[in-house]
Amino acid sequence: MNIASFIARRIVWQKSHSFSRFIIRLSAAATAISVAIMILALAFVAGFQEAVADKVFSFWGHIRVQQEVPSVSGLAEELPTFKNDTIEKKLQATNQIKWVDVFATKSAMLKTTESIEGVLLKGVDAAFHKERIMPYLVEGNWLHFDTTAEQYPILISAYTAKQLQLKTGDKAFLYFIENEESMPRVRSVKVCGIYKTAIEEYDKTFAIVNLELIQKINGWSRNQVAGYEVTMFDYNDDKSISNYLLDEIPTSWYATPVRDIYPNIFDWLNLQNTNRRIIIIIMCIVALMNLITCLLILVLERSRMVGLLKATGAMDQQVQAIFWQQGIFITLAGVIIGTILGTGLCWLQQATGFIHLDEAAYYVKEAPVKLIGWQVVLVVVATFIISLLVLLIPSLLVRKISPVKALRFE
Repeated sequence: MNIASFIARRIVWQKSHSFSRFIIRLSAAATAISVAIMILALAFVAGFQEAVADKVFSFWGHIRVQQEVPSVSGLAEELPTFKNDTIEKKLQATNQIKWVDVFATKSAMLKTTESIEGVLLKGVDAAFHKERIMPYLVEGNWLHFDTTAEQYPILISAYTAKQLQLKTGDKAFLYFIENEESMPRVRSVKVCGIYKTAIEEYDKTFAIVNLELIQKINGWSRNQVAGYEVTMFDYNDDKSISNYLLDEIPTSWYATPVRDIYPNIFDWLNLQNTNRRIIIIIMCIVALMNLITCLLILVLERSRMVGLLKATGAMDQQVQAIFWQQGIFITLAGVIIGTILGTGLCWLQQATGFIHLDEAAYYVKEAPVKLIGWQVVLVVVATFIISLLVLLIPSLLVRKISPVKALRFE
């Protein structure tokens, strides 16, 4: 029979209302809370980054492929280029690429009888994969591409709809101003739907229309577009695939990851990794300091027991093993309870969305959660291993306890 393990279990699971019992349970609870917070921090940061990135990618894809045009920013109007069969075949033949869509943009003024708002029209064609935008459609329907309709359909943001007091089915006018000397060209449009991404840069700027409208206003042929939007299966491959495409497509074309075109949003998302690391480090320190303090208290409280064991011939290593195994029991209980608590709260948030956020500040209404299995395992294993190593520190105090002084003290 392992005497050290037997004594450690008796101390940990004692039923008497002693100070030791209170300290042990307090230490286990603190460890559980630390583990739960680490799991929650990882899940919330991963979910938040994915939710916001999905909104950006849904609107623009992961990679933009265009003919090289100097000094063209992310929100500028593009110069026209003819559709290129070679490039389209190369994009569609790449296994990592899911969808390929054409696009073009055009500045305009959207006017009603009472107010006017500047917009940047994004033109798409009938082949556009509307699955990208439909999750953010809050009212109405997707664009129709009926060329015989009297008005062109337009999909506007909830912000623009509020500013102009427009609803689905309402009519408005698009004014295209080429220069100060010429009269603006006017086109009648009908609101077919309203979207909301909660990303201010998009909702205050963009409206989606039939690509044919932009082609006609610009005097382009039906075969001219601004470029291609590439949607991938895994956005983490965007850098490698864009470099691959640069080697495969004509030299007058370029492929740019959307993360490089709109770096401000992704730089902000990357800052969340720093917050996550700070939270995890703080929780690790709290858990470890708590365990060390707990064992020190237990060693000092059981000094008479230590002296008695040494007086009866127990070696220092045997007495150390008692307190070390106490630490293992406390850590194990805390890790198990913390894992159940952390994952349980994550699943509850996924099911109910009870944690709400300021959508204007965070781009989402409910705190998104993404529970990643290997991260949970890493937290559990790392906490347990580091705790075991740190628990050696207070157990060394046992060597300093003299049997004579410990028994005399009592």
